Amino acid sequence: GYLLAIVIGVLLAYLCERSRIAEALLAPLRTVIRSTPVSSFIILVLLWMKIDMVPLFISFLMVLPIVWHGMQEGFGALSPQLAEMAHVYDFTLGKRVRYVTLPQLLPFFRSAAATGSGIAWKAGIAAEVIARPTLSIGRHLQDTKVYLLTDQLFAWTVTVIVLSILLERGLTHLLKAAGKGEKP
Repeated sequence: GYLLAIVIGVLLAYLCERSRIAEALLAPLRTVIRSTPVSSFIILVLLWMKIDMVPLFISFLMVLPIVWHGMQEGFGALSPQLAEMAHVYDFTLGKRVRYVTLPQLLPFFRSAAATGSGIAWKAGIAAEVIARPTLSIGRHLQDTKVYLLTDQLFAWTVTVIVLSILLERGLTHLLKAAGKGEKP
């Protein structure tokens, strides 16, 4: 869900930054997604999808507006002077993207990706608690509540926190490595 939101969010950001019509038509959708409580989406999605797909879709839905908005800001902040310089020096499209566009977009992408990963993780676990898909952490968290298993609740909570930290560090490492490869 997270990766799909990254891809679609970047595409929607590019489209909305380039087209006023797309922005006018799609911006209200972004606002509705941002404004609707996660629990409402989870309950609605439970009516339309298989239980095992609910956390994936909820993660996608919660990350999408974050990436979309952040990357649209990035596309809007691209320097026309740098684009003109690339044109004057006859950069190929590949060089233009690698040396001019990506370095300018990377800070916006890092911010959206980092914020989105935390939201995806929390929303996904919340969806698991409500939907109770097989073999999920959320299902175990819900069981600890129902059966008053306080020790297991703490154990599962620590597990969620540790996994979250590991995922965040891995993502940070990947984004830093990507940033180093984009400089001329």
